[in-house]
Amino acid sequence: MIKQSTGKAWLLATCLWVLPMTAAWAADVGHYVLGDTRAKTPGKVEPGLLLMGGGDRNFEAMRWFMQKAGNGHIVVLRASQAGEIGEEFFNEVGGIQSVETFVFKDRDAASDKTILAALKRADGIFIAGGDQSRYVRYWRGTPVGAALDAHVRAGKPLGGTSAGLAMQGEYLYGAMDGGSQTSPRALADPLGDGNTIETDFLKIALLKGVITDTHFSERSRLGRLIAFVAKGEVMAGHPLIGLGVDEDAAVAVEGDGIARVYATAPGAGAIIVRGGFAEKQVEDEAMNLARIDTVTAGVGSVLHLPSGRVDKPLAERRYAVRDGVLVALDTPMLVIHGGAGVEPGDLTEAEEVAARAALEAALRAGHAKLKAGASSVDAVQAAIVVLEDAPQFNAGRGAVFTHDGRNELDTSLMDGASGKAGAAAGLHRVKNPITLARAIMDKSRHVMMVGDGAEAFAKTQDVALVDPKYFYTEKRWRALQKALAEERATQASNTSQVLPGKAYFGTVGALALDGKGHLAAGTSTGGMTNKRYGRVGDSPIIGAGTWADDRCAVSGTGWGEFYIRAAAAHEICARVRLSGDPLARSADRVINRDIPKAGGDGGAIALGADGSVAFPFNTGGMYRGWIGADGVPHVAIYKTDTLAMPPR
Repeated sequence: MIKQSTGKAWLLATCLWVLPMTAAWAADVGHYVLGDTRAKTPGKVEPGLLLMGGGDRNFEAMRWFMQKAGNGHIVVLRASQAGEIGEEFFNEVGGIQSVETFVFKDRDAASDKTILAALKRADGIFIAGGDQSRYVRYWRGTPVGAALDAHVRAGKPLGGTSAGLAMQGEYLYGAMDGGSQTSPRALADPLGDGNTIETDFLKIALLKGVITDTHFSERSRLGRLIAFVAKGEVMAGHPLIGLGVDEDAAVAVEGDGIARVYATAPGAGAIIVRGGFAEKQVEDEAMNLARIDTVTAGVGSVLHLPSGRVDKPLAERRYAVRDGVLVALDTPMLVIHGGAGVEPGDLTEAEEVAARAALEAALRAGHAKLKAGASSVDAVQAAIVVLEDAPQFNAGRGAVFTHDGRNELDTSLMDGASGKAGAAAGLHRVKNPITLARAIMDKSRHVMMVGDGAEAFAKTQDVALVDPKYFYTEKRWRALQKALAEERATQASNTSQVLPGKAYFGTVGALALDGKGHLAAGTSTGGMTNKRYGRVGDSPIIGAGTWADDRCAVSGTGWGEFYIRAAAAHEICARVRLSGDPLARSADRVINRDIPKAGGDGGAIALGADGSVAFPFNTGGMYRGWIGADGVPHVAIYKTDTLAMPPR
């Protein structure tokens, strides 16, 4: 049955089963009703808070909320869109008697007696997502704000998602400037106007001294939550804690403050930022903090609010902020690739086993350095040496052949802490090119050397040189003969040879984050099969195939000409620094959007100073892997392979 009402007559419709409808009445509010608002509440109404991170509906968590509401009557408040969330609650979550949704368009409606009456009789109230600045402007200091506090004091459940969660802490990010703050901007000036921290909204005892945030890991919001806590502490005059909830998680808080996490994706949870920061921040200056402790509550954890204590935490992390850059401490990480372009069917079973073993060996070699307290540069070099020695990859021992039947090797290495770099191209006798890149970086005034001159310098630095025959492998030689035959065939038919993108693939790379929070990146390659004229790709070019700075490191693998034109490795890190985009989004947009749009393809690995990682690629596979503090290597080859991601 559908009933359209005007004025106060909308009350007559609330006892009917109706489809969503908008009613024109005294206040300018959209009103939508589903179910029988006069039906008896079947269960016992109990206190509780549901803090949802803002992603797809977590039905298990929502059913917990409905049960807390006695499976009775839910009122949804929002300041945009319409009654969609009410439809979902009633039709998909189910098990409740009615849902009323009110969509506010201004502050005046916050005093309307009919809305206040609906809030008073509600068994549960849920604040939907949207523009949280509207909630502050429309509800703070109004009867609606008072009604929400009264609802909680009466022992009834309150829930919220995204902006609806953000509003529930004692201190909150109001987004009052009309934007959405990013971590880099927030840390660049934690006491600045962009961090619009508000208070005196809701007064919920279980969230006293708490600042909440949502869409957490997916949008890399740890940095901004740390900045919010810092500014909130200045306002409060005492320590606070931050509570960030992942997009795929929800925190269900019982009336006694004991909370558990419901998650719809592996590893999703809630992160507690311990406040009480020792260093005082200065307005208009970037944040500097020597230590920030965080703890992650997962599905097996128990979170206690408002203290923030976590039993059985999913993870505990320590961070610092250096001139506005968030840095993970005592959480070493190594990320590697062995080249994009490998496709299902390219490898025999034995070759696949050997490749995976070589990836794991490289990870263990780099991890051993990190575990011993060595620098990120040392770890990158150690990992790449193993990959250069493995004939499974197009670097060092497994390098492809040029048109003239030679092996030409290129490499680069960059230290993110110092900004120093070393690179070499056109090598024929250097056993491990990455060691020469290290020598150029550390022992010369130059960044790049090429050919005979580079090898002459290598000799002065005791870098191992070998007979060029060392690089011969039968598989690579056969690949050259095949390429030459195809070239002759096209010449005989007077047609142009068009090389597939795959012909340009084959590179190894490594990135490391050491215990001091410093990054490094390195890349090494044998170039492309049947190349001529001393062609050089992106691998030895700083900014194209390799980049590391104080917040981001990248190593690329793909069609080098396009990586050079896009300055791909640097571009990824520049987007992280300048736009505030999460590392994974920046890497994906460069590798899987910009480069294919220009005509190229390939992949990359990326590692952030905060410990975030990304493995974007647009081919059928990319040799890849990572290893963390626990020393367990994780590797994958094909796109269809599942690669567990590091916990955050």
